[in-house]
Amino acid sequence: MIQRYSRPRIRELWDDPCKYSIWLEIEVLTCEAMAQLGFIPAADARVIRERAKFSLSEILEIEKRTGHDVIAFLENVASSIGPEARWMHQGLTSSDILDTALAVQLVRSCDILLEDLAHLREVVARKARQYKETPMIGRSHGVHAEPITFGLKMALMYDEFGRAQERLSAARQEVAVGKLSGAVGTHAHLDPRVEAIVCDRLGLKVDRLSTQIIQRDRHAQFSVNLAVIASSVDRWATEFRHLQRTEVLELEEYFSPGQKGSSAMPHKRNPITGERLSGLARVIRGNAVAALESVALWHERDISHSSVERIIFPDSCILMDYMLATLAGLVEGLQVYPGNMLNNLGITKGLFFSQSILLELTRRGLDRKAAYEAVQRAAMATWQGESDFLSEVSKIPEITAVIRPAELEKLCSMEQHFRYVDQAFRDVGL
Repeated sequence: MIQRYSRPRIRELWDDPCKYSIWLEIEVLTCEAMAQLGFIPAADARVIRERAKFSLSEILEIEKRTGHDVIAFLENVASSIGPEARWMHQGLTSSDILDTALAVQLVRSCDILLEDLAHLREVVARKARQYKETPMIGRSHGVHAEPITFGLKMALMYDEFGRAQERLSAARQEVAVGKLSGAVGTHAHLDPRVEAIVCDRLGLKVDRLSTQIIQRDRHAQFSVNLAVIASSVDRWATEFRHLQRTEVLELEEYFSPGQKGSSAMPHKRNPITGERLSGLARVIRGNAVAALESVALWHERDISHSSVERIIFPDSCILMDYMLATLAGLVEGLQVYPGNMLNNLGITKGLFFSQSILLELTRRGLDRKAAYEAVQRAAMATWQGESDFLSEVSKIPEITAVIRPAELEKLCSMEQHFRYVDQAFRDVGL
């Protein structure tokens, strides 16, 4: 049974209740840090911690009047506290809250996405081991090249998403940065020690130097790393789509009972999951372009990035979660057809052994140009005739003069193509 996507966790991270909860925690932690350092009464900080709460509906009503989300939030929270609320937002600017909260959301999203990648690699690893020795034709330019195994193809996928884990871990580090440095980043009204305490309690590093905002090159790097991972998803979705083509049919997406492929043609079984993943990868790549456009801001800050980021970060994180979970389900449910792989291997009648003959001729002293032309004559005769490649090379005098028939048969066997499969699996950790 293929598990369908049902992951509300990452969506909830980007919903308003979670966002405001993080804002509230930052404000309360700031008051507690100021109390710890003796800037405000400890009793007042305790009251703030005990009483502070917010109402989403009331915030939205206040925002209609103020036209400012952070001010609306602060007014609403203050109404739940009393006079001690005067200490909230001391020396802070809106972006101190917004950017630090965004860092928390991005870090938590990364943690979920890293779990997704680990699960995907587990699924791919099982497929790689299962089909480690299942032969199929490798292709270059879409044309038959030389034999590989389906397990090697899956091992390649396993390795690629290992690099995706590294990229996402690097992206997490890049954005795990907070700031509480005030209107232009000078800490004019708030001791830097408060910033250090709050960021530490949130699991963030302190931005070494900020303006009113954390600089957007960090966020652009995060978005670009997501785009590269999305492109890897696209790469494998495209691979599976090609291998499902009717004239190839070496594997196929799982097609559940009762599923329909076409409103017009009852026979259709289409690679719709792979196509969906390829399409969504374009969205994440487009979002990366928007993030790059948000790096250049006026002086210490403008808000041209703000409206963009309210869309691209939730969308990219939620989409990536969906895409990785969906790709894992696609791989887990792949219908693999080893018989068709063998049939397709036979289509070119052994032409993929041409390099083996070529190299052996050169090892035995034949000029490479002469060897290439001799093997090519046999290959062209195979393309155009009915006999197989081994039969045709056996007719070429330049070849038979230096390679005996039994040796030709050995050169035209699969074994040498798979000599290092075990080593390749070890190299990628399988």
